[in-house]
Amino acid sequence: MIYLTYAEPPSGVYESQVTDVIRFMNEECDAGTRLVAFISLRSFGEKRKWIKEKLPDAVVLPMLPKATWWRFNIFFLALLCFFIRPKSILARNVIAANMALQLKKFGLIKKVGFDGRGAIAAEWKEYDVQVDPSWKKQIANLEKNAVIYADARLGVSAQLILYWKKEYGYHGKEHVVIPCTLNSDFSTMNITPDSENFARRQYGYSPDDIILAYSGSTAGWQSFQIVKPFLQHYLKKAPRYKALFLAKDEANIRELRREFPDQVQQLWVGHLEVPSVLAACDLGILIREQSVTNRVASPTKFAEYLAAGLPVAISENLGDYSEFVVNQNCGFIVANPPYPEIDKTTFATRKRLNQLVIETSTKHACKTNYRRLLDLLKV
Repeated sequence: MIYLTYAEPPSGVYESQVTDVIRFMNEECDAGTRLVAFISLRSFGEKRKWIKEKLPDAVVLPMLPKATWWRFNIFFLALLCFFIRPKSILARNVIAANMALQLKKFGLIKKVGFDGRGAIAAEWKEYDVQVDPSWKKQIANLEKNAVIYADARLGVSAQLILYWKKEYGYHGKEHVVIPCTLNSDFSTMNITPDSENFARRQYGYSPDDIILAYSGSTAGWQSFQIVKPFLQHYLKKAPRYKALFLAKDEANIRELRREFPDQVQQLWVGHLEVPSVLAACDLGILIREQSVTNRVASPTKFAEYLAAGLPVAISENLGDYSEFVVNQNCGFIVANPPYPEIDKTTFATRKRLNQLVIETSTKHACKTNYRRLLDLLKV
């Protein structure tokens, strides 16, 4: 079987959601899966080396200069399939799925799986994603094709499956729900009092500080305009409240840092260092606006916060996680002020949340659903 990606550059997300998944399926489910990745010509050699270091048997191909020319790359994929003879393709994202469906029409493969990461057409509309206008007009049809005509579907949330049913008329049962699982770097975290104290000293915090962590992009769908008043509420309460951004420096963060120069810190570290930084904190922030994009999402940051032992401040209707937070007592829902009191997170709570994520959001925890997905793709 081929796992196909298109126009996705190597990154921490790519490692946890692609290369880590393939290794797991091959080692634990005997999947015999091989990665085929079409990537940009920009820094092609460097990106190819990165992928090959993770998966030596991966096939990494240059895509044509514009992502919108994806149909021309079908020829190269067809040629590859003619030689290696895969029986099925599991395709990550809408375009990769449509490429695979074309090969099925040609008779080069028997089955197509759609690895759906979100509501792409809705995201492009809601957040004015800058793509070629002609591509923007057809993305909903391409997404519908992927959902309706695939032989198997992976949805990152039950809410995404419901969206497919409502928006595209999908009524089958050939799907599984697997959230964005932890990278193995997080799933092997060892929570100890010493690790917390060491992390606090390393990043300049005192034992009494209460550290609110925001990890990830501050892009439009991350809803910084909602996050900001939430943080301001606590930063104004007392100097011991601190905000830590694990994100690239940008205008919103700088503005908050000017307002609270001694309480706001920004760090940009490699994904291997993220667990140790989060180990210094007390709360993870996952607050986003109400939109279709967020309603069906499965942010990897949720599991990363829990793996580090952090309760999560989460907005309503965020994928399956808002209900999970309430049911599992692992944080609180953020709606409107007044906001709840926040104190230091105890070691007992950290251990409980770390164990919770091991039981629910690691690849091993989702092994049954991975096996079912592979069974649906068997010929």
